[in-house]
Parts: sequence; structure tokens; C-alpha cells
Amino acid sequence: MTTDKHDDNPLGERAQQLLKLLIESYVRDGQPVGSRSLSRDSGLSLSPATIRNVMADLEAFGFITSPHTSAGRVPTVKGYRFFIDTLLRVRPLAEEAADQMRRALTSAEDQRALVAVASQMLSNVTQMAGVVTLPSAEVASLSHIEFVPLSENRVLAILVFDDREVQNRVVQLERHFAPEDLRRAAAVLNEQFRGRTLAQVRQELIDQLSDMRERLNQGMVDTISVAQQLFGEPARRADPDLVIAGETKLMGFAELSSVDKLRRLFEAFNEKRDILQLLDMSLRGQGVQIFIGQESGVQILDDVSVVAAPYRSGSGAVGVLGVIGPTRMAYDRVIPVVDLTARLLGAALNSRRTPPT
Repeated sequence: MTTDKHDDNPLGERAQQLLKLLIESYVRDGQPVGSRSLSRDSGLSLSPATIRNVMADLEAFGFITSPHTSAGRVPTVKGYRFFIDTLLRVRPLAEEAADQMRRALTSAEDQRALVAVASQMLSNVTQMAGVVTLPSAEVASLSHIEFVPLSENRVLAILVFDDREVQNRVVQLERHFAPEDLRRAAAVLNEQFRGRTLAQVRQELIDQLSDMRERLNQGMVDTISVAQQLFGEPARRADPDLVIAGETKLMGFAELSSVDKLRRLFEAFNEKRDILQLLDMSLRGQGVQIFIGQESGVQILDDVSVVAAPYRSGSGAVGVLGVIGPTRMAYDRVIPVVDLTARLLGAALNSRRTPPT
């Protein structure tokens, strides 16, 4: 799990224990926690007055706060962050639950179905919203290339990935290529690059083919020219698709049930842009990452927490999945669900990759 650790720990052991109990009680019951209930549940030989003093210290440090309508206390974002980084003990998933998740993903027929199943599974297991970005085409295996000549030295390149995903690109070439030239180029590229990812194709063009220019006939030089135009730089892609499941389950949490909060949340789910911005940050990270409320830097997500992790296919991260729910979520249960789903989805994608020929 990747989080920002508190190097300067202002809390003694007793204060840490009471903070842990307070957060666990609030997560479980959703009610502000008073000193009397902490005294009853702590198992410590502490008077209510002593506990009130410790709670006053926790409030002074900014770890808890008092809602206007209650004498009890609730955790702040800072309190949750300290709890997650320092006090949280993650519960391992039951083997039966893990097996059910594994079976659900192995039953999906294609890449898009895999992502939909993973999103729904995250929602079903956590009873919150599950989100999964579709894998980047950069890491899909190339199955087939065809070229269709257009006007003004432009060519439509039809790329098939993993024998099922089709992507069209319009390429501006430096000169006119006859249809027969394009057919020859496609035949050579299909033979050379079938089963490779776009990143591997790009690297091979750089490492091998360009160095051979002087020893190749004109037909191969032309083929390299077309390939370099097509694969030379990563394509500027639109925002990746985001599959969301279980948004309406968030309406069941009292702290998210106000009309204004729900409106902002459903706007975020509908537009996807702000959520994608946050998940893109997770794509560059390692392991499970947690954004609590305002930590996300995305105002529309100030009232929720996001637990996310990149999933991998081949040698790198290709997408991100996660759970969106109230800051009052059972992090000890959600973290292993997100972690396992990321590993299972990556493994399922790897099993579907076309082997190089």
C-alpha cells in the first residue's frame, strides 16, 4: 500500500489506541463517539475525565472534530490518514471470497467484458461504487494491419489487437504510395510485428530496422517509412473509457445522502473526467493508493475516499481500478479487495494475450 507516512508522530501509545478505537467505532456505527463509550470499549483503566483530556489533545492536533449537533467526535481527513498509515491492520480476504472473485473474472469472454465484471465485482463485494479504466491499446498485442489509401498522401491504418479489438488511425505520409505498395508494406509488417505490443514495435523500429536502411531494397525502405509514421510516437489518445458500477449504492450512506452531495457525485460519475484525472495519478504509482476527501485534489470528490490500484499486463501498468465510497469506509476490508482484483484482472488479461510468432 502506498501512502504518505507521518514521520513526526505527535501521539503517544494511549492516544493512538483511543484514536484507533474512535475511528473503528465511527466506521462501524456512523455515529459521533463520546468519551463514555470510549471508556466502556477501550479496555483501559482510564476514567472518562482522562479520556476527555486525550480526546481534547486529539482534537487540538486536528485528528478528530466535534460536529455541531453532537458532543461526540468524528475523525478528520488527517485522523483517517494517520490511522491508515500507522494504525491500520488489513484483514486478509477469506479464501472462499477470493476464489469467487477469481472465477468471476475467468468467465469473461473479452477485454471489455473483463473490465465490466471487475467493476461490478468491486461494487458487489464492498457495497460501494466500483471503477475500472479500460486497458491502454499501447500494451495490447498487435494481430493484424491493413492499409486503405485516402486522398492527399493520407492512409487509413486498420489495426487489430488481441484478435478482437479494432483501432483505426489516419496517417499522413511523406509521399504517395500506390495500393500495391501499401499491400506489400502491410504483409511485411504483419509478418514482422504480429504478437508484439505497440511499445515493442516502436522499440524494434528504433533498435533494428532503422539501422538496416542502407542494406535494404527500396520496398523495405518504404515499409519502414510507413511503419515509422504509424508507430513512431505514441498516439495522442482520448481519455480512456471508465466503467463504473454501483453508483446508486452510495445513496445508502447517511453522510452522502444530501441532495447537493449526491448531485456533485453523480455529475462526477457522468462526466468521468475528474475521476479519470485522479485514477491517472494512480497509474504511475505502486500498489494500493488511498485518497481521503480533499487529498484527491479534485473538489467534486471532497466528500468521498478513493481506494485505487494499477493493474498490469505484460511488463507494465495498463489501467487502474478502485472503489469510491464515504471517508467512513472499512479500509481494512476494502484495501485487500482492490489489491486482489487488480492482480486477478492483470492475470486474466495476460492469459488472453496473443503470443508472438
